[in-house]
Amino acid sequence: MSTSDRIEEIYEQVKARNAGEPEFHQAAAEVFESLHVVLERHPGYFESGLIERLCEPERQIIFRVPWIDDQGNVHVNRGFRVQYNSVLGPYKGGLRFHPSVNLGIVKFLGFEQIFKNALTGLPIGGGKGGSDFDPKGRSEQEIMRFCQSFMTELHRHIGEYTDVPAGDIGVGGREIGYLFGQYKRLTNSYESGVLTGKGLTWGGSQVRKEATGYGAAYFVNEMAKTAGTSLDGRTAVVSGSGNVAIYAIEKIHQLGGTAIACSDSSGYIVDRKGLDVALLKEIKEVRRGRISEYVDERGDAEFFPGGNIWNVPCDIALPCATQNELDEDSAKTLVNNGVKIVAEGANMPTTPGGISVFRDAGVAFAPGKAANAGGVATSALEMQQNASRDSWHFDYTDERLAGIMADIHGRCVETAAEYGKPGDYIHGANIAGFVKVADAMFALGVI
Repeated sequence: MSTSDRIEEIYEQVKARNAGEPEFHQAAAEVFESLHVVLERHPGYFESGLIERLCEPERQIIFRVPWIDDQGNVHVNRGFRVQYNSVLGPYKGGLRFHPSVNLGIVKFLGFEQIFKNALTGLPIGGGKGGSDFDPKGRSEQEIMRFCQSFMTELHRHIGEYTDVPAGDIGVGGREIGYLFGQYKRLTNSYESGVLTGKGLTWGGSQVRKEATGYGAAYFVNEMAKTAGTSLDGRTAVVSGSGNVAIYAIEKIHQLGGTAIACSDSSGYIVDRKGLDVALLKEIKEVRRGRISEYVDERGDAEFFPGGNIWNVPCDIALPCATQNELDEDSAKTLVNNGVKIVAEGANMPTTPGGISVFRDAGVAFAPGKAANAGGVATSALEMQQNASRDSWHFDYTDERLAGIMADIHGRCVETAAEYGKPGDYIHGANIAGFVKVADAMFALGVI
């Protein structure tokens, strides 16, 4: 049987075993596409069922989360934690609170996390979790009660040497605080390293909030350097307006570029003079308001209800909202408008059709497992500080983050060239992450 046939056979088995999980199928297909060239050169990776084991989570936990709202009504949500692969270290990956969360979503995120974490070069495995709970419109007390109920079950499955969750969509510093407080109460121990994204006054790391967005901007800067240019004078469009988007915008400005548009679920804004980061932070982090409020205070800015942010011409596109937000038609629009670099700040925000458009047009495209690895990298740095009972300054941690992102970029470029795919960041990231994990799996035996 040819290598292609063997890979296709395994992929069909993965789809059959995980029916009704299209996002997971999509994530697996993207990695499998990159493995042809590796397995042709190193067929030994087929041995010991390695590919099959890599696709099967070590543990999948689903649990009930009952909670009581402010009116005394009982609600029941579903909680998830997929502990995917711990061959490089304790499971590491965020918790997502959003109505779209289901097992397939969590598995796709956890599968991506394996390779993303491997690319950082830090000793962390891959996992992911969350709930279909929607924090929007809920009071502080309701969110606290939900988090406490969620952790009441989750606490028995995590630990600083076992599984270290962090935040993701719908889970920020407030939620991490409530989760950690309940963990501390239930375990009667101050185990700082069990959660990352903590507050600075109780074990958190400088730059953690900024890390994913900063890291994406650092990666884009490295891409520009490789192309023989810089971010000076370049315009950027950034979807979303959460932590990732806001801090990607901030760092792009610091590196010489100008971010001119961002969005939320109500629509998008365009500010040709450059987005006012302080105002975005005020609206989103303090008021927890809608992006439309921006134009009330910036007269030259425009708000477009609904619509498609990818219609805005730019040099750099950073999808930082959610999965599959940038489709084939949007990719064509970006290409026609002259986009040069696309880097995923979110997890798998570009559809396969969109990726094909960018590849065919010669646009430099960086997948999320490389471009948005700054968040988990800084989480691992937070774990280091917790383990040593230490605290680092902002500039030092930011410098570490910049170095890690430059290393990831270099690893992607070198690996892509080594396997005959020069300039292809997708192949570079997938192959580099896979080889590191696969070699460790061989070393540890069939477990």
